[in-house]
Amino acid sequence: MAPQERTSCCEEDSRQSGSIDNNLSNIDLSGSFVNKGFTNDSTDSAAARSPDNEDNRKKVTDFDDLLPYVGEFGIYQKILFLMMIPFAFFVSFVYFSQIFMTIVPEQHWCWIPELANLTVEERRSLAIPPKIDGPFAHDRCHMFSADWTAALAQGRTTPDDEWPIIPCTHGWEYNRSDVPYETIASQLDWVCDKDNLPATAQAIFFCGAIVGGLIFGWIADKYGRIPALVGTNLVGFAAGIATAFCNTFWSFALCRFLVGLAFDNCFTMMYILVLEYVGPKWRTFVANMSIAIFFTLGASLLPWIALWADDWRRYALGISAPFIIAAATPWLVPESARWLLSQGKIDKALVIMKKFERINKTKIPDKVLSEFTEASHKAIKESEAESKTYSVLDIFRTPRLRRNALLLIVIWMAISLVFDGHVRNVGSLGLDIFLTFTIATATEFPADTFLTVVLDRWGRRWLACGSMVISGIFSLLATAVPVGGPSASLAILGRFAVNISYNIGLQYAAELLPTVVRAQGVALIHIMGYVASILAPFVVYLANISQELPLLILGVLGIVGGVLCLLLPETMDTEMPQTLADGENFGKDQRFWDMPCFPRSKKQARSEAAPPGAAEQPFARALPAGASRASVRASVRLSARLSARSRRGAADAV
Repeated sequence: MAPQERTSCCEEDSRQSGSIDNNLSNIDLSGSFVNKGFTNDSTDSAAARSPDNEDNRKKVTDFDDLLPYVGEFGIYQKILFLMMIPFAFFVSFVYFSQIFMTIVPEQHWCWIPELANLTVEERRSLAIPPKIDGPFAHDRCHMFSADWTAALAQGRTTPDDEWPIIPCTHGWEYNRSDVPYETIASQLDWVCDKDNLPATAQAIFFCGAIVGGLIFGWIADKYGRIPALVGTNLVGFAAGIATAFCNTFWSFALCRFLVGLAFDNCFTMMYILVLEYVGPKWRTFVANMSIAIFFTLGASLLPWIALWADDWRRYALGISAPFIIAAATPWLVPESARWLLSQGKIDKALVIMKKFERINKTKIPDKVLSEFTEASHKAIKESEAESKTYSVLDIFRTPRLRRNALLLIVIWMAISLVFDGHVRNVGSLGLDIFLTFTIATATEFPADTFLTVVLDRWGRRWLACGSMVISGIFSLLATAVPVGGPSASLAILGRFAVNISYNIGLQYAAELLPTVVRAQGVALIHIMGYVASILAPFVVYLANISQELPLLILGVLGIVGGVLCLLLPETMDTEMPQTLADGENFGKDQRFWDMPCFPRSKKQARSEAAPPGAAEQPFARALPAGASRASVRASVRLSARLSARSRRGAADAV
């Protein structure tokens, strides 16, 4: 879902000018992000790269040029693709598991030990105040205060009008027809005046995710992708197991913070590794199917695992114990060859490529290996000599670029909040939460498929606007129909639409921000999305005040965020801005009502905007359709970290 700068139409020119566009990792020499994971081959480029076309082949200068000689999606790559399955399950478990640890049965009322020998209906009729308004026939947080021994001796079955009403004093009892197992929230009575605690714990989880990104990002940069992948999953394993032994809110919150350290990285490190080893024409397939199938399947299984476990502690143990599988990763998954090359460890990278040769039954010619090694040394030297650095503050120095950056931040925060709000609001839709969650999660698959088909036809701007506005409209409609099937159906349609928006969001930022600040800028927007996600549990909590409030807020945010998308320029079929000046001037030739479905002549628009006599620039296609949100999360993080390392090395060299 991140940008694609290196395309077949512009590769040759860049090489003829002697520049190296990549130091064999996901960064270019200016310290910006280059996503090799979504480069499409044209027919001419594919022919030139073919190892069988020795006479016409281009000189091997980077890792992507080497891949055709070992196989772009051979046996080893297919094995690695299947190895993504457990890690995709892990990230879905980390993200969604707390929902089924902290849900509370909708019907609960004060527990009165003296009335234990009565039936449930007799206890409620005698000791619990009735309620005329609201979805429940009885008060969930108050009880009558009386001498229950005397009341039983008198044979009372209804309350005395003079009995005072007080808050529950001995805990609660629950009707477990909707949640048929004990959760930590029902065990510790996180209801009534404590019903905000699950939302607080979820917010703490997202705080841990921010910290985890920084910690494991540093580990990935300094020690490699495999140590970071193993480390983040083992932290998730240890904290998940510890969660099962929590007996207080603060111990639970601490464990959720530690589990949050593993969020995202427990999958996306593996995600990037696999994308780096498959050829360009297969990367869109690998990127999308790993999310649309593996992640969606893992998330859809969660509610049924909870029902099978029949207890929140066994559930926590059951979804956390498999994380230990990650300890075997160093013996099964190769280190990132691009990272090794960026560290100057060319021999180790070549050992890995030899393994690909052996398993895929291919052969790299000695001449190709020599060219590749020479180009690798040259790229490293040029990267070390690069001294120009940019700050994320540079995107706020000029008016148009500043406006676009602020719009991107606000829009992405709205998308993140609406998405996470829909994820967590399934318990307020009036239907079985387990079935509703599964159906809502399954919308990921058609949303990703739909986006794959239309993104490069309809463009980013209007599609982002339309999907967000549609999500908002469905959310608002869900508040105007009866609670249950009608409202749940509309809310699920809103979730489907915001899935599309989510997948467009960070791609839009990566294509719109200039190369020299792209990694830092997209990382900033990504972090602001986490900040918005921290607020999402509290938006969902408002259902305790009014069942319609969460969907009203999500609906308004969706419509506002969608409309704001129209204030951004379109990035489809445009050259991505390289310098700050490019970013400032980007989209000046566009009109508000421009739409890719009804385009002006792009050649004419470019010629009108270009200075007289200026040569037409080669077209650099933006991102192909079918990218996914995890690709941006991982790629941007890794590129930002490598960019920082590259700049530090350059400063030391100077």
